[in-house]
Amino acid sequence: METDKIKKLEGIRALSGKLLNALKKAEDKRGIYNAEIRVYGYCELGSVIRNLMKLCIIALDHDSAEVPRTIENQYIDVGLILGIALQLFPVDEFEFLNEIADLFSENNEEAE
Repeated sequence: METDKIKKLEGIRALSGKLLNALKKAEDKRGIYNAEIRVYGYCELGSVIRNLMKLCIIALDHDSAEVPRTIENQYIDVGLILGIALQLFPVDEFEFLNEIADLFSENNEEAE
């Protein structure tokens, strides 16, 4: 029984090293993590920031539901924003949780 638990813990440790990678510990602060997004350069980064800000303007002023006319390019590239959200979505971490759930469901079946 104990060797089975040890094997499962070793399996969890191996899985966590392989699949828990969406967050990286920040070197300068305790308890703070970094999440990475990939962009093609400063222009795309600027576009992401501008589109996020335009989306927030609309969210704050839901009565008008449009970007103010004083902003030069009023078009909001929702696809760009969703692309960033997809980059931040922790797919590997969900796979890790699935593997853990499988390990524990095996434990529950053995106990019954």
